[in-house]
Amino acid sequence: MASGDFKVTYRADLDIFQTLWLKIWMGILFLILMAFPFLIDRYYVAIVNSAAIAAIGALGLNVLIGYTGQVSIGHAAFLAIGAYGSVVLTDKCGLPFLVALPLSGALAALGGLVIAIPSLRLRGLYIAMATLAFNFIIEFVIAHWEMVGADVGIEVQSAHVLGLEINSEIKFYFLVMVILSLVVFFTRNLFRTKIGRSFIAIRDRDLSAELIGINISRYKVLSFTIGSFYAGIAGSLFAHYTNYITPENFSVTISIEYLAMVIMGGLGSIVGTLFGALFITLIPEGIRMVTDLLRESYPVFSEKIVDFNLGISGLIIVCFLIFEPEGLYGIWKNIKTYFKTWPYKY
Repeated sequence: MASGDFKVTYRADLDIFQTLWLKIWMGILFLILMAFPFLIDRYYVAIVNSAAIAAIGALGLNVLIGYTGQVSIGHAAFLAIGAYGSVVLTDKCGLPFLVALPLSGALAALGGLVIAIPSLRLRGLYIAMATLAFNFIIEFVIAHWEMVGADVGIEVQSAHVLGLEINSEIKFYFLVMVILSLVVFFTRNLFRTKIGRSFIAIRDRDLSAELIGINISRYKVLSFTIGSFYAGIAGSLFAHYTNYITPENFSVTISIEYLAMVIMGGLGSIVGTLFGALFITLIPEGIRMVTDLLRESYPVFSEKIVDFNLGISGLIIVCFLIFEPEGLYGIWKNIKTYFKTWPYKY
């Protein structure tokens, strides 16, 4: 707690931004985010857009894994439900994007119920296998869905918000940042409620949670539903951002990437999830830069390094698990602690 930061009311004690300096820094961050797309190249705006979409989906997975302790390696299935659901709702049913977006999340949440209810008696590896099987099932279904010709991919129209077509990187940047901010705000407040604290109790010790009166089955299902809803929102945004989707966009590899975002960012951390999503999104960009540097000197190596993308991600995950189990959030926390306590070491 900051020096001199004392509270005299319960309302003040529950504030998210409890100090003046924190409010000032949040205001500065807001101004930076507003000016960001006008100060850099459009290519890097596209990278941030992709990272923001990934962050929304990764927050849903972190609700499930980091806060409730339920392992899932089939998160891409819920992304697919949201993406294809949004395509059907907008292109086939003619619904506006702002209506189709939450409905896509609801469809994904319904998919979460389908896998959550039968998995109530499962734990650990068995839940992971159940979600993996669900991912394969959804991937097979969309690959053979003749209604939209999903086997060869489908084109998706750009999103329209209040009559404005979101057809540029900058326009989509502001759209996705608004949605990401709402998701972060909701998630931050979720774990200040009875529901969020029940999730954490189940994660820490489900037997003890049941003994103090927490309905474990109910909250596990609710956790799957919320996490799936986030994934559906991310899938819908992804579809309308790329304007073209195929079953390969939602393979098991994508589920592993989202799992990597949560682990490398920090389990049970909202800020860490944002860091992890950005970090994983930047890995292919880093590989591309290394490839460009080695193209002239080592042409053979530069041709093969792209194939090592998944292997490099796996190696980074292992290094984080060994040297920094708390992920990028742990590093960020240590940096903050250092400057708060400087020049003292305690």
